[in-house]
Amino acid sequence: MRFDLAAVGDNCIDRLTGAISGDLVGGNAVNVAVQAARLGLCAAYAGAVGPAGEAEGDRVAAALAANSVDARLLERRDRPTSLTLVHVGPDGDRRFLHEDFGACAGWTAGADALAVLARARHVHIGWLQDGGALRRALAGSGPSLSQDVSVNAAPADLGVAGLDLAFASLPAQAAANAEARARDLVEKGAKAAVVTLGLAGSLALAEGRVWRAPAPAVAAIDTTGAGDAYIAGFLAARFSGAGIAGAMAAGHENAARCCLHPGGFPQEALSAGSASPTGR
Repeated sequence: MRFDLAAVGDNCIDRLTGAISGDLVGGNAVNVAVQAARLGLCAAYAGAVGPAGEAEGDRVAAALAANSVDARLLERRDRPTSLTLVHVGPDGDRRFLHEDFGACAGWTAGADALAVLARARHVHIGWLQDGGALRRALAGSGPSLSQDVSVNAAPADLGVAGLDLAFASLPAQAAANAEARARDLVEKGAKAAVVTLGLAGSLALAEGRVWRAPAPAVAAIDTTGAGDAYIAGFLAARFSGAGIAGAMAAGHENAARCCLHPGGFPQEALSAGSASPTGR
C-alpha cells in the first residue's frame, strides 16, 4: 500500500491538569497522522510504545485504529509508553510540565519500515531521536519530506538539509522574529519553511517569497496539538492542489477546530477515561 502521508516519531499519553484533567493520546507524529486521516488522507504512523499488554500502549494503538490510521509500523518495546504532563490554563493555553519519552527514546525506523516509508507520497517527521538518519535516508528518494523542528531539542536531530518543508513555531510575542527563523531554516537546506505563531498567525517562506496568514479568533478549550493540526491541514490542502496561501488558511482552520476539544484530536468515544473540563 502507498500511503498519502506517513508520520514518524513520537507518541505519548498527554496527562492534562488544570482547567482540563485526564489522559489522552498525543504526540506530534501521532497527532499529524490522525488529523491527516480525519481530513481524508490515507495515513500511517511509525513509532514505538510500551510492551505488549501495557494499557498505555494499547490506548495509542486503539486511537490510531479508531481514526483509520495504519499502525502496522507501530512497535512494542520493553520501555514504558511516553508520558507528557501538560497544564491547561483557564484560557485554554497549554504548558508542558514534564516529558518522559519512554519507548520513543532511541527508537529508529528499521529496514522494513524504511522500505514502506520510501513508498509514501509524503513523510512527516515528529520528535525522533535518530540524529537525522531518517531524514537523510529519505531526502530525494521519492516521498516529499517535512519535519517539525520545534518538537526536537538535541542538535543532532535538528538538521533540515533535504527537507521539502520545515515546520517551526514561535510564541505570538515573538512574531517579529518569524521571517528570520524561516530564512535560517531555508539557508540551512530546507526548500521551504513555515513558522506558526499562535494567535499571531503564521509565516511561510516558499516559492521565493514570504507569505503571511492570520489565525482565526477562537474561544480555545485546549491548545494542545493545535500546531500539529495546522501541519496536517497545510499538508492535506497542498495534496489537494492548494497554493501556499490556501494551505496556510487550511492549516489555521484545522488548528482552530483542534482548540475546541481537549487534546490533539477528539477522543471522547475511546474510553470512559477521556479528558473532561473541570470548573467550566
